[in-house]
Amino acid sequence: MTEAEIIAGCKKGDSAAEYALFRQYGGRLFTVCRRYARHEMEAEDWLQDAFVRIFEKIDQFRGDGSFEGWLHRITVHTILKKVKKSAFKFEVYPDENPLVESNDPVVFSNLQAESILQLISQLPDGYRLVFNMFVLEGFSHKEIANHLNIEEATSRSQLAKARRQLQSALHALEGESAPYPTYFKSQIK
Repeated sequence: MTEAEIIAGCKKGDSAAEYALFRQYGGRLFTVCRRYARHEMEAEDWLQDAFVRIFEKIDQFRGDGSFEGWLHRITVHTILKKVKKSAFKFEVYPDENPLVESNDPVVFSNLQAESILQLISQLPDGYRLVFNMFVLEGFSHKEIANHLNIEEATSRSQLAKARRQLQSALHALEGESAPYPTYFKSQIK
C-alpha cells in the first residue's frame, strides 16, 4: 500500500490499512517512545497509546506536511501527556551549580545507536525527558517548562545535568565500540 492508500484506508477504519500503518511506521515511533521511557515495556505501552491516538486523529491529517512528521508529533504529545500524569521526578540539588557545564572534551568511542539509546534510558526521569525534548525534539526551554509545568531554570538545569551524566558514561565506555554519530557528539558538549 502507498502512504496515500494507508491514510485513506485508516480514515475509513480499514484494519488492513491500520496494520500497514503500524508495520511501516511502528519501528520508528517505537524508537521515539524508547528514548523517553524508563524501560522497554513502558515504551511499548506508550507506542500502543500513540497508535490509538493516531487512529482517533487520522481525520485531522490534511496532507500539508510530512505524514511521518505528523505521526511523530502525535507520538511525542501522547508521551508528554503520559509523563505529566505520572510521578516523573526532577532531581534538584541546591548545593551544586547546575548551569556550569563541563569543558572536559568527550573522547569519542565506538557506540552504536542502540548503545546511545541505552545511555539515554539510564538517565534519571527528569534529565531524560528534558534532554529528549530539547536535543532530539527541538523544544525550547520555555516550551519544555510550559509542557511540564516547571520553571525554565529547572529545564536548563536538567539538561546540563543530563549532558554531564552522558559525558561521564561515554568516558566510562571509551574504547568499547565504534564512533557515535556526530549529531549526538555535538549535543552533549
